[in-house]
Amino acid sequence: MKKLDELINVFAKLPGIGRKSAMRIAFDILDKETYEIENMVNTIKTAHETIKPCSICGNLTENEICDICINEKRNKSIICIVEGSRDLIAFEKSETYNGLYHVLGGKIDPLNGVTIDDLNIDKLLKRINDNKVDEIILALNPDLEGETTALYLTRTLRHKDVKISKIASGIPIGSNIEFIDTATLSKSLEGRKEVE
Repeated sequence: MKKLDELINVFAKLPGIGRKSAMRIAFDILDKETYEIENMVNTIKTAHETIKPCSICGNLTENEICDICINEKRNKSIICIVEGSRDLIAFEKSETYNGLYHVLGGKIDPLNGVTIDDLNIDKLLKRINDNKVDEIILALNPDLEGETTALYLTRTLRHKDVKISKIASGIPIGSNIEFIDTATLSKSLEGRKEVE
């Protein structure tokens, strides 16, 4: 059936969803009541229209500025740099970090067409210039692209009057921060090393 195949193909395009999972989701969707489908479609559409990057840090938010940036209880002198909002959420779940974040929106990856200009670096430099920032924590995924991005940021920020540290190892090379357990993330933040 053409329409069923189209539905399965839509779900199969989602990350982490294989053909079998897409088929299960498609059949589940077909079993739902019309009002349930309308609610799902409306929720997806509304989320897509209202959730945007924070104008300060790049985290996802429904407002101009995210809840973390406007929280007066956060330590505003430390900024933890992450690749995406998923990594930020992983650190927040660990409940051990109370500073601010900066979401790059990716990492330098020339093979996939991602360059320095595609990343949220200009806003980071503005934040450092305009505010009293004592420390930058590089919390990028420990893969080749993450290490390349960390090296670029270290060189770019070296002339600034700011301590640059990197989360400790313990996060396996090639893994993604969003999938690391909270205890390991906690220890990696606590054991961060200053970049020389």
